[in-house]
Amino acid sequence: MRKKRIRLVSGLLVLIALLFLSTPVYIREALIHWYPDITDTYLFSSHTVERSPDCLEWTEAADYNTFRMDEADEAYLAKWETVSFLVIRNDSILYEAYRDGWTQQDLANIFSATKSIVGLLTGIARGEGAIGSLDDPVCKYLPEFTGEGRERVTVRNLLTMSSGLNWEESYSSLFSTTTQAYYGDNIRSLVMRLKPEEEPGKRYSYKSGDTQLLAFVVEAATGRTISDYAREKLWQPMQSCTDALWNLDKADGDEKAYCCLNTTAREFARFGRLLLNNGRWDDRQLVPAAYMEEALSPASYLENEFGDGPLDYYGFQIWIVPYKGRCFPAFRGVGGQYVFVIPEKNAVVVRMGHKRSEERIRERTADMEGYLDIAFKILQ
Repeated sequence: MRKKRIRLVSGLLVLIALLFLSTPVYIREALIHWYPDITDTYLFSSHTVERSPDCLEWTEAADYNTFRMDEADEAYLAKWETVSFLVIRNDSILYEAYRDGWTQQDLANIFSATKSIVGLLTGIARGEGAIGSLDDPVCKYLPEFTGEGRERVTVRNLLTMSSGLNWEESYSSLFSTTTQAYYGDNIRSLVMRLKPEEEPGKRYSYKSGDTQLLAFVVEAATGRTISDYAREKLWQPMQSCTDALWNLDKADGDEKAYCCLNTTAREFARFGRLLLNNGRWDDRQLVPAAYMEEALSPASYLENEFGDGPLDYYGFQIWIVPYKGRCFPAFRGVGGQYVFVIPEKNAVVVRMGHKRSEERIRERTADMEGYLDIAFKILQ
């Protein structure tokens, strides 16, 4: 009887193993790793975005780290498992803290904040003439993206998340398109199958597939991979001091451009400085000023996702964050990877960590305001 039970259990285990191995790659990987985390940096193959040969470290302010957080603010950072928190003013680090064993050198996945970088690269490609017009159809650059209404989708639609494509934005569902993109091994095939389910250019609806297609447009227009183009046009001109890693869907595959640049908090902050200076880095205009003006303004010609008025919180792959009567641009990624730009203070705020609030205040996650509250105390 005992031997029979052992044989039965062994047979069931073999059957389960066979079923597991027969499932698509993305399901197997999702079952193993489940929810994405900033520590996924080395989980995937990557292209390296090499540091600048003219690397220039951030200076530290005269009163660097003299601010002392109270217990409530410390508890707030701990609640959301914050690993790094930086406040930079006048191009000098005013406050810098690392937690949970994190250091200045550790790379983290900035997730959807990567989208904003793709948006900046689109502006550069447009300024160089590689992209003829933002109103060009996507199929001009990606001829395979045709049929079933795809010809109506434009570069501008992708920039403003108004493509109307049938992408399911969900990290918690095992079978969502986003899970397939993150854990799968053929992201190009996945996004080329997308088709409009509503009229493009009418309504904002956040879709990671829009950014992935946008990256493929930039690559087709420039003849460069998105990571190589980023290295030449942004990473090295911004005098970055650490190599970044851009995760791929497989070895020698395509960059997961909607999600997966991995960098340090200090390097992440450079993008805030770029936005603060309207696309300029010292004496070089890296992103055309006219493009930046539009990128940092809400695409108010679109309906918002709530159906109660024009879009007032998203530009070209960049968020416009309201805070106590102010509005300023931000990069945002799942888990709470944030860069906030505060022009009135000539300041940049970076927060990276494992968790964010699931509570929403319209388009914002509720945790964002707490970080800004702390930052403004430091900036007093």
